[in-house]
Amino acid sequence: MSLTQTTDFNAVSRKHEWRFFRAGGFDQVCIDDGADLLALGQLDQKLWVALSCPTRGIEFDARTLDLIDDDHNGHIRAAEIIAAVKWAGALLKDAGLLAKGLDALPLCAIDDANDGGRHILAAARHILQSLGKPDANIISVADTSDTQTLVAGMRFNGDGIIPLRSVEDAGVQTVVKDIMECCGSLPDRSGEQGISAGIAEQFFTQAQAYVAWWQRVEGEAAIWFLGEDTLAAADSYHAVKAKVEDYFTRCRMAAYDPRAAAPLSRSVEDYQVLANQDLDAGAAGVAAFPLAVVGAGKPLPLTGSVNPAWISAMQSLHDKVIVPIFGNKDSLVAEEWNALDKKFSVLESWLAEKPETSVEKLGITRIRAILDNGLQSAIMDLIGQDKALEAEVNAIASVDKLVHYCRDLHTLVNNFVSFRNFYTGTGKAVFQAGTLYLDGRSCELCVRVDEVNKHAALANLSRVCLVYCECTRDGGSEKIFIAAAFTAGDSDQLMVGRNGVFYDRKGQDWNATIIRILEHPISIRQAFWAPYKRVGKMIGEQVQKLAAAKSQATEEKLFKTAIESGVKAEAAKPTVPPFDVAKFAGIFAAIGLAVGALGTAAASMLAGLMGLKWWQLPFALIGLLLLVSGPAMLIAWFKLHQRNLGPILDANGWAVNARAKINIPFGTSLTGIAKLPEGADRSLIDPYAEKKHVWPYYVGMAFVAGMLLWSMWLVGLFGK
Repeated sequence: MSLTQTTDFNAVSRKHEWRFFRAGGFDQVCIDDGADLLALGQLDQKLWVALSCPTRGIEFDARTLDLIDDDHNGHIRAAEIIAAVKWAGALLKDAGLLAKGLDALPLCAIDDANDGGRHILAAARHILQSLGKPDANIISVADTSDTQTLVAGMRFNGDGIIPLRSVEDAGVQTVVKDIMECCGSLPDRSGEQGISAGIAEQFFTQAQAYVAWWQRVEGEAAIWFLGEDTLAAADSYHAVKAKVEDYFTRCRMAAYDPRAAAPLSRSVEDYQVLANQDLDAGAAGVAAFPLAVVGAGKPLPLTGSVNPAWISAMQSLHDKVIVPIFGNKDSLVAEEWNALDKKFSVLESWLAEKPETSVEKLGITRIRAILDNGLQSAIMDLIGQDKALEAEVNAIASVDKLVHYCRDLHTLVNNFVSFRNFYTGTGKAVFQAGTLYLDGRSCELCVRVDEVNKHAALANLSRVCLVYCECTRDGGSEKIFIAAAFTAGDSDQLMVGRNGVFYDRKGQDWNATIIRILEHPISIRQAFWAPYKRVGKMIGEQVQKLAAAKSQATEEKLFKTAIESGVKAEAAKPTVPPFDVAKFAGIFAAIGLAVGALGTAAASMLAGLMGLKWWQLPFALIGLLLLVSGPAMLIAWFKLHQRNLGPILDANGWAVNARAKINIPFGTSLTGIAKLPEGADRSLIDPYAEKKHVWPYYVGMAFVAGMLLWSMWLVGLFGK
């Protein structure tokens, strides 16, 4: 159904009273009953959450999606949803049945007051009877799951195509084979190849034209002057025609000027060129010479002194043309050749009128037998019988369509027109592929991905922390890719290579390995600690580098000492360099300057703090913390309020029509964090806990106290 048709339908329909609910930061329509479904054509499509979704890669019955996808382009669009609801609603006595999601359709619910309903009701009973359930009063999706096999097993299945198995008469079956061989075939609903009315008509039209062309031969003896051998004679004639005419033309030139005879028979030099080659009768150089030696008025020899390359062709001309027409002759004069040319010109005119057909391969005898036995009408009658069942067979397919729509349309609409299942938590949305367990968390927003890099390019705009995982099972024979949204906790332990377990919607478990991460803020708490963690990480890395460098230097020194220990004792000992006082003084001076700078900075900060009143100190400390963490928290706040589901789905082929936000409270519900069960008994005694040493605290406190006293002395708090 086009948008124009939808608009026309709206104009004549009664205005529907809609209800909306607020979720995800926008208004979404409530679709609860059959009236809501039937009125979808009236709902402004600007209010639809999605306008298109793919038929694959989502957790929904693929058969239902294929039935809705009228144009078979792999996408479900708004107009197709509206058309599906309208079609199903017109076949039911109560359209409210569409909102119940029943797996089985009561036969009494089908509206038999119209032709469409009557056909479908009859087809439903036919299906149940074929399944051995003639008394059943409901038909389910399972009952219609194999209707294609049911239709394929019927002799006539309404598609207007006749396969060989539908033809009982052996003679007619042979003709069907001939038609398929000459004019091709089409697949029947059963999957077998057969012929349609168009193919049959093409065959018989060509056959009649070919027979009409042949009938002219029977009325004109001049065409078929050698009977059945005429065509074979014509082939022999045409094989040498150009070469014979070349010979007689050369002879006429020799008659015109006797001096031309020798060169027209080719010169000695031409023979000398051939003399230097390995010759055989079929060599191109030999075939280029005249058929025979040229002479004024000389007849063409048919045997004997003939160019070796043309002996076989001339023998065929002699046997098939010359002997039947002129008798057994050894030569042919120009006048006789001209007479042959006139005879074959009549044949050539007839051959030029031959219609272009594909039936010629059968031969005129077989074609006439087919036309004379009235087999055309028998074949067209079979095709007509098959076509007559079109409505009945289509009704069988429509039963399958109707039971799928009654079960699935309401669910699809609540995941298309609105995202009710996703935002209300009443069930998983069709785009949610399953649950990922990783890093002590469970991620509910997981979507299937075909190409990770392509998906990430657009999904990055969602501002959601996405972790892409490669999921395998059965020893790696099965593989899928998912993108999981982490919306609670932090990302400190999320890194490429970490493993988890993914449970799909069927409950199957997959080994999941992180292969890519789109980093975005997960929480404001994480943003608060981020600057300190970065500084701590940087310091840790530098300490590790310094320790590694020292360790390497020590190892190299030990290695060098071990080698030098093998040096002979009488070798001169290296002179120990004198102690460089200036060098070490410079080092100590540099260290003193660094410590002094740090002390001065600390003293300035402490002086400022000491200059405040006691009640101002907490505010000053809070301000200092905000000065460090505030920018990161502000950026995180903005990004968390910009999180949007749309780009994640758009990257999978959806056309999301709304700003489907994932705010902080809703995001927290999408990622579960490990916590102990309520009422669980917990023991805090850890037998393997590391022993805590008290002395580091004392050293730290002494260092802080010393720095504090030194800073107070520097600023003159103790007086002079």
